[in-house]
Amino acid sequence: MFAALGHPHRLALFRQLCTCCTPGVACGLEQVEGMCVGDLAEGLDIAPSTLSHHLKTLRLAGLVVTERQGKRVLCSVDPRVLTALSAFFSEPLSGAPTLTTDCCPPGVTHV
Repeated sequence: MFAALGHPHRLALFRQLCTCCTPGVACGLEQVEGMCVGDLAEGLDIAPSTLSHHLKTLRLAGLVVTERQGKRVLCSVDPRVLTALSAFFSEPLSGAPTLTTDCCPPGVTHV
């Protein structure tokens, strides 16, 4: 997931999709209606084929769900993904070193 979000355009797309509904609440179709692929391209200044590639990468990483409705392709973020990412950043990392105040050489103070 993090590798997919590492590209600025994919991160921008994901963030835009995250704003379609309240985190933790599934979007109704009327809320997602404005998040078709064409609408997502606005403001990014990228070719449609590049946008398609970025959306595919996000979809394969499990971050974005797409649904075809006639000629339109609707994109959304599964609220469970937002919950999982939030939980990941909320939990302390096991085995991570803790910062101490004695990490600097004598005479050097923390800034």
